[in-house]
Amino acid sequence: MEKAYNTMKHVGALNIALGVITIVTGLVVGILMLTAGGRSLKNKRFIVW
Repeated sequence: MEKAYNTMKHVGALNIALGVITIVTGLVVGILMLTAGGRSLKNKRFIVW
């Protein structure tokens, strides 16, 4: 029974770590998308369709 609890503890810690990494990655990608979009809007007169 103790082995099962230790396994669940490690899996729970891993899930929390992966969740934090996912949130941080999402924030970074969102910020990069916002800056790229702002840069595109700033230079939209140079874009030829």
